[in-house]
Amino acid sequence: MAGVPEGGGKDEVKTQFVTREGTYKLMNLSEYSRPNRTMVNGQVNTPVHVSFINLGDQQGTGGERICFNVGRELYFYVYKGVRKAVDLTKPIDKRIYKGTNPTCHDFNTFTANADILQLLVGFSQGQVQLIDPVRRESVPGKLFNEERQIDKTKVTCIKWIPGSPNQFVVSHSSGHMYVFSEDLPCSVTIPTYQTFKQGDNFSVHTCKTKSTRNPMYRWVIGDGAINEFAFSPCAKYLAVVGQDGYLRVFSYDSMELVGTMRSYFGGLLCVAWSPDGRYIATGGEDDLVTVWSFHDHRVICRGKGHKSWVNSVTFDEYTTSLDDLDSFEFAGSDEDILMNINKSKFRESLKSANSMRSSHRNSTDTINSMTSYRFGSVGQDTQLCLWDLTEEVLRRPFGRHRGSTIISQHAVAVGNTHNNSHSESTQQLSNSLPNSTVLDDSPIIPNHSQSHSVTNKFATLTLGDHKHKEKHKRNFSLGVKSDKMSAFKGNHVRPLETVKMLGTVQCPGMNDVPMLEPLVCKKISHERLTSLVFREECIVTACQDGYVCTWARPGKASLSQQTQPTAQGAATANANGTVV
Repeated sequence: MAGVPEGGGKDEVKTQFVTREGTYKLMNLSEYSRPNRTMVNGQVNTPVHVSFINLGDQQGTGGERICFNVGRELYFYVYKGVRKAVDLTKPIDKRIYKGTNPTCHDFNTFTANADILQLLVGFSQGQVQLIDPVRRESVPGKLFNEERQIDKTKVTCIKWIPGSPNQFVVSHSSGHMYVFSEDLPCSVTIPTYQTFKQGDNFSVHTCKTKSTRNPMYRWVIGDGAINEFAFSPCAKYLAVVGQDGYLRVFSYDSMELVGTMRSYFGGLLCVAWSPDGRYIATGGEDDLVTVWSFHDHRVICRGKGHKSWVNSVTFDEYTTSLDDLDSFEFAGSDEDILMNINKSKFRESLKSANSMRSSHRNSTDTINSMTSYRFGSVGQDTQLCLWDLTEEVLRRPFGRHRGSTIISQHAVAVGNTHNNSHSESTQQLSNSLPNSTVLDDSPIIPNHSQSHSVTNKFATLTLGDHKHKEKHKRNFSLGVKSDKMSAFKGNHVRPLETVKMLGTVQCPGMNDVPMLEPLVCKKISHERLTSLVFREECIVTACQDGYVCTWARPGKASLSQQTQPTAQGAATANANGTVV
């Protein structure tokens, strides 16, 4: 993928970028894609997702594996990271599906070892497959919802329940979420459900059967598609985001709703927990990233940097810094957390990460040790944004923050050196807002009267640039309401009270909470970005064209130069694979 260093024009694809830790560099020889490197058919709209698993070093080849989907194909490789060049002619497994496309996948980390590797795959037609890509010849795949009797809509997210060897959760664009057990058969007819639990705009059901069958539970949540969900680090809570624009946080075992948040505009597309479980970051159709406090049950800040929908958000545990690790506690009480050993493991992980982070700081860095969370986001605007959530933001109370744009002084320093153009009109609304409807009946008037502050001058992105409007056309939709509304009536879901949420702690106004500026905001792809993963030695991104790129962290770019596979060899490898 052609590109230029950070100093190039703003519309050019960057191959490196600078943060306070140093320079992140694109590893061209570590780029994963289709073996013949052909782009995906333009008619295929399935996002490219990436999953990782570590099996331990086997025969000196490295124990890390990577799985990614491209169109109707699924690939499984040894992941070599920044160490060695990838050989696209030697996938461990490749599967080509007919009549459906893989949409998401997840490894079972609880049972994974050298002999067993369970990979769940969700599909656009609603089916779920359990496969072992290592023992593909001896272990046949297992299908769930094969006849689409349970749900006929696309699988949007799939995850193993943390700590469980055989149970997993699947969400669909119907707005339903199902709990499956690998050991149970599926219903051979359309399941009949009975209400098990009911709450504000959600309900939980079980199947009416003489013997226990899949699905074990069906959750009906919100009004519209469920786009993504994520378990908390302690595995007790489940955060769900949907097309109706709500973040809902549940106590998974008790099936109780413990907190909600509303997007400023449109649907929420992605969600992630902070490594300590204290904060949840979301992104969506309002072009913003929003951080919600689990303990305070309120939005603490928003981040403005993207020019289009935010497709993926995740925290970087390797650059997260906690001032007092010994007094650190996870969300929830000690009795509710899986095991105390998880805490000690996490402390060791953060101490190692903080040590690595300190090693990247130069002698001119005078910032004292303090709590700071790093998270990143990628979107349809082809940009990668990195954000720092510091004590300055965490300690701010809810209320009017007129003109309160927060940016790390590290970012100011970086911008002073590497950014030649000044940001203008940073308080303008994002490009999708003027032509769309907001939550409140009264219009939201952007503040254009602010003078150019130091923060505005050295921001890494000009948010008022409307030249890119036509480049990322989007079909806005608040969800699949017609079929979903009938489903709600049939399931007797009690809707939330009809109230204006804008201006409340669940959905604060634009001036009610601090607005973050990105530490880094760079165009790194020609096509919209769909996946972001932080790893110890690198950052991994994926775009809709099917390219999975590795960005080496500062000081980690030790890739040995090797010749890339020839086109003839790639064509030969492309002929192999399993057709399903």
